[in-house]
Amino acid sequence: MSKVVQEKSDGAQASTPDEKHDEPTPPSPTSWLGLDPTARDILVVSTCLKLLLFPAYRSTDFEVHRNWLAITHSLPISKWYYDTTSEWTLDYPPFFAYFEKLLSIPAYLIDPKIVNLQNLNYDSWSVIAYQRTTVILTELVLGAAVLRFIRGAPNPTTQRIISASLFLHPGFLIIDHIHFQYNGFMFGILLWSILMARNDNKLASGFLFAVLLNFKHIYMYLAPAYFIYLLRSFCLSPSGALLPSRFISLANAVIIAFLASLGPFLLMGQLPQLLSRLFPFTRGLNHAYWAPNVWALVTAADRVLLRLARIGQIGAISLNEAGLASTSRGLVGDTVFAVLPTVKPIHTFAITIAFQVIYLTKLWKTPTYKSFLTALTLCGYTSFMFGWHVHEKAILLVLVPLSLLATENHAYFRTFMLASIAGVYSLFPLLFTPAESLIKLVYSVLWAFFVFGPLHKRVYEFPRSLPFVVIDFLEKLYMAGFPLLHLFMTTLPLVTRSGPLATSATCVASDNLSCPETGPSAGTTKTGTSALEFLPLMMTSVYCAIGLVWAFLRLSVLYMKQH
Repeated sequence: MSKVVQEKSDGAQASTPDEKHDEPTPPSPTSWLGLDPTARDILVVSTCLKLLLFPAYRSTDFEVHRNWLAITHSLPISKWYYDTTSEWTLDYPPFFAYFEKLLSIPAYLIDPKIVNLQNLNYDSWSVIAYQRTTVILTELVLGAAVLRFIRGAPNPTTQRIISASLFLHPGFLIIDHIHFQYNGFMFGILLWSILMARNDNKLASGFLFAVLLNFKHIYMYLAPAYFIYLLRSFCLSPSGALLPSRFISLANAVIIAFLASLGPFLLMGQLPQLLSRLFPFTRGLNHAYWAPNVWALVTAADRVLLRLARIGQIGAISLNEAGLASTSRGLVGDTVFAVLPTVKPIHTFAITIAFQVIYLTKLWKTPTYKSFLTALTLCGYTSFMFGWHVHEKAILLVLVPLSLLATENHAYFRTFMLASIAGVYSLFPLLFTPAESLIKLVYSVLWAFFVFGPLHKRVYEFPRSLPFVVIDFLEKLYMAGFPLLHLFMTTLPLVTRSGPLATSATCVASDNLSCPETGPSAGTTKTGTSALEFLPLMMTSVYCAIGLVWAFLRLSVLYMKQH
C-alpha cells in the first residue's frame, strides 16, 4: 500500500501519492558531501563530461547571458529593462536579473571584459569557462532536489533511477551544457516545489513556485494546476469551507515573493516597460524550426494541401496569397496558412484554456498529490501542444514532471517513454555541428538504455486485449522509426550540400514542401541542385509531433480515468 500523507490541521484534504513500490532498500554508506557512493559517482562522471564540453558549440544564448551579466553589472537597476546596446535585451523576470547581477561579481574579478557592456560577442576562454562553470554549479539545485525525492519515497530503488534520469537528462545536457541556458537550475526550483507538495508542506510549495515564476515566466503555464491544488487542498476544508489562516498565509507568501522581485520596478514606475519585455506578442504561431506540437502538424498539412492544389489533385480552392510567404514557408514572423484558416493568438489561448479546464476540474474533485502531479504535467503539455510561438526547448516543461509519474503503472511508463524519445529527439536539431551530433546521439541512447530498461522491468504488463495489442505494436513500430529517421537526417544533407550560400528568401520563394523554416543557421540556407535541404528538419518536427500528440492524448485519458 502507498504511504498516505496526512494533513496537519484544520481538516484540509489529505494527499496520497498512490505509488507502486518495492521493498525499501537499506541506506548506502555515505561519503563526502553526504552522498552515497552511487550518487557520488554520478556527480563526478557527469561533471567531468560537462567540463569536457566547455569548448563545444554554443548558441547565441551564450552571448545573451553574457550581455545580461554586463547589463546588470554596468548599469543601475533603473536602466536594466531599457538598455538596447545589444539586440539581446534583458527579457526575463527580475529574480533572474538579480541572479545575473550576482554572477557578474565574480565575473568582473576573473575578467573585467566579460561585463563590459560595449564588448559585444566577447568569446575569450575566460568567459567560456566562467559561464559554463556557473551552469554546472547552479545545476546542483536540481541535484539536491532529486536526491531528496529518494528520502521518504515508497519505492526508494525505483526513485533512485528516476532521480538519476532527471539529473542526467539529455535535455539538460543538450540545452544547458552545449546550447547554453540555465534550465537545470530553474527546474531544480520546480522540483523542490513539487517535493514540498509531496511532503505535505504546501505553503513552502506555493512560495517556491512563486519564486520560480519570477525567475522565468514560462512556468506560468503550470500556474493553474498550482492554484487549484493549493486552494482546494490547503485553503479549503473537505467540506469546501474556507480556512482563513491558511489562505492568508499562502497569499502573503506569494505576495512577498512578487514584491521582492517587482517591488523596485513598481516604485520606479517601470512595470509597463518590464511587462513589454516579458511578453512580446509580435512573433508568429511557429518558432523557426517548428516545435513538435499540433501546430507543426497543421502547418505541414497546409503545405501538403497547397502542393495538391497546385498540381490539381484536389478541387478548386481559394489560396491565401499571403500564406505563400509566411512562417509555414520559411520566414520568422506571422504564420499565415495558404489553404487552412489562419490561427491567431486568441485561438491558441482558447484551446489551451479549454483543455486545462478539463484537467483542473478533475484536480478540484481529487486534490491528491498524484492528481496534482498529473494535472501539472498536463497543464505544461497543453501549453506545449497548443501555445503561441512555442519553442522546442519548452518540451522540458513536459518531460521533467512526467518523469515523476513514470512508474505509476505500465501505461504511464509507456507514455513517459514515448514522450521522452520523441521529445529528446526533437531537440537534436539544436546541435547541428558534427562533433556535437555524435555526442547527443550516443549520450541519449545510453541514457535511454539505463533508464527505460530497469523501469520497464518494474512495471511491465502484458496487453490485456486485442486493441491493446494493436496499440502496443503501433507504438513499438513508431519508436523503431527513429533510427530510420536519424539515418535520413544524416544522409540527405550529404547529397544536397552542393549549392552556394544564399539568403533564406531563395528557399521561401519556392513551393517546395522542404522549406518550412530558417533552420539552425539563423537566416541562411544553402541552395543549389536540390531543393530538399530542409526536408529532414521538417520531417523531424512532424515525426516527433506525432509521438508527442499521441502521448498527450494517452496521458489525458489515463488522468481522466484515474480514481
